[in-house]
Amino acid sequence: MLDVRRLRLLRELAHRGTIAAVAEALAFTPSAVSQQLAVLEREAGVPLLERTGRRVTLTPAGHQLVEHAEAVLERLERAAAELADARRGLAGPLRIGTFPSAGRVIIPAALALLAREHPRLEPMVAEIDPAGVADALRAGELDVALVHDYDFVPSASDAGLDTEPLLEEPMYLASPASPPDSWGGGKAGGAGGPDQDQGQDQDPVGRWSEAPWILAMPGTMCHAMATRACQAAGFSPRVRHHIDDFSTVLALVTIGQGVALIPELGAGDPPPGVVLTRLAMRRRTRIAFRRGAGAHPAVAAFAGSLRAATGG
Repeated sequence: MLDVRRLRLLRELAHRGTIAAVAEALAFTPSAVSQQLAVLEREAGVPLLERTGRRVTLTPAGHQLVEHAEAVLERLERAAAELADARRGLAGPLRIGTFPSAGRVIIPAALALLAREHPRLEPMVAEIDPAGVADALRAGELDVALVHDYDFVPSASDAGLDTEPLLEEPMYLASPASPPDSWGGGKAGGAGGPDQDQGQDQDPVGRWSEAPWILAMPGTMCHAMATRACQAAGFSPRVRHHIDDFSTVLALVTIGQGVALIPELGAGDPPPGVVLTRLAMRRRTRIAFRRGAGAHPAVAAFAGSLRAATGG
């Protein structure tokens, strides 16, 4: 009989690529992971791993077994959801992941609604970049999370996860009202909030090709989005600052330190001196959870609170 815990280790190796990464994510030692995978190979009766020097890759049989593991783990999530639904009332921790702008604008209202309906539920919120959500959900570090993608950065599919749409928002180019002439962008007009559709350029991103740019930290989806948007406009951005917090980004734009791309959730209260030009680009936010866990009453209750908080 194949052991579910060992199947989970094999599934994580398929996603994370190295035994060391699996061990770090699941709080094992690398030697313990290797030993458990060796036992799984004996249980399976066929080689599941190929070892070349210090590298380990899955054999075709290993990949096939991972597909079965995904199905088994999904069924276990569904079973846990049904058992939770049979209990009276929701109680205990619910580990929630969010990106910062949703954490500031959406999460507080959703948690207030959730507490009103389920006072014994204990939400525990952690900020996380959407790029790390899949690993955190599979590892059990999170139960549910908010993720986003952009027109230029679609979300990658993951066999172990499901998502549901929550909201869609426009993107804005944030620029100073009086940019230096050396930037080549010209005057951008008066400052305005995100409800004001400033600028009618055919290429509102390309007009700032000579300006310094403020991007998120490398490795994040926001960084990839801004980089690809600039490349689509025909240039590579000259990055001056790497900042994840949109309030800080807007403060730097105000004093002429650069231009940036900001989603609507991050541009709700811009400081004076910032011009927000609405773009055709969109950001989409989704609710993510382990496949099979969408019916869990705690996850479903939180998803319902999120939709109520966003008017969905």
